Amino acid sequence: MDIPYNSTARPDTGLYNAKVGIWLFLASEVMLFGALFSSYILLRVSADPGMWPHGLLNVPLGTLNTFILITSSITAVMGWASLKMNNFAGFKKYQGITILLAITFISIKSYEYWDKFHHYEVHLKNGHVLDAHIEKQEGDTIVFHGYDTADVDATKITHGWQDRQINRHEIEVKKSEIASIDNFGPSHSPFTGIYFVLTGLHALHIIGGIIVMFYIWGPGSIMWRTDPERFTNRAEVAGLYWHFVDLVWIFLFPVLYLT
Repeated sequence: MDIPYNSTARPDTGLYNAKVGIWLFLASEVMLFGALFSSYILLRVSADPGMWPHGLLNVPLGTLNTFILITSSITAVMGWASLKMNNFAGFKKYQGITILLAITFISIKSYEYWDKFHHYEVHLKNGHVLDAHIEKQEGDTIVFHGYDTADVDATKITHGWQDRQINRHEIEVKKSEIASIDNFGPSHSPFTGIYFVLTGLHALHIIGGIIVMFYIWGPGSIMWRTDPERFTNRAEVAGLYWHFVDLVWIFLFPVLYLT
C-alpha cells in the first residue's frame, strides 16, 4: 500500500507529508530555543550592575561564522533550485558547498570552545587577579601569558579579543601563590553557562544538519533516478531545517557577542 501525499501536495493544506512534518518540528524547536533565550534574558536583567561580562567572545570569529552560515543558506537554496530545473549536477555542487561551509562553521566554533577552556582567571593569594593563558609549567612554576587586572584601567578590560590596548606579557607564578584558578568554561559564570548551553545545542543542530545533507548528497541521491520529485522534496525539507538553524544563529550572534 502506498502512503498518499509523499510526493504530491494534499488538496486541503497544499503541502506534502514531509513538509507538514518539518513545520511541526520547527514549531517545537522555536519553543525550545525561545525558552533558552528567555532564560538568558532573565539571567541578564537579574545580574548586579556592572557584573555581566562584555567582550568575552571573539567578535571577528563570530562575524565570520555568521557570514559562513548565511552563505550556506544561499547555496542550499541554489541546490534545491537546481533540482527543480532538473540539474542534478548543480545540486551536487551547491549541496557539497553547503556541507563544507557547515563543517567550517563547526571547526571555528570548536576553536572558540578550545580557547575558552584554556583561558584562565587566576586569583592569587596577594589579592591580584590574572587574565591569562598557560604558556608552560616548569616544576613548581607556571608561566602565564596575559595581564594582571590590577595593572590596567578597569574601563579598558573586556576579557576578550578587544584587549589589544592591554600589554599582555609572560607572568611567572609559583603554584603556592595561587588561591584559585578557573577557566572560562560553563561553570565559570552564568554567562559562560548559558553561552555553552545555547551555542552547544545549536552546534548539535548543525552537526545533525550535516549528517542529513550528506546523506541526501551521497547515498540518498540514488532516489533521484527512481523518484525525482520526492527526492527534490527531501532536499527542500532539509533546506527548511537548515534555514531555521541559520536563523537561530543570527539571533545568537548579536545577543551573545555584541551585547
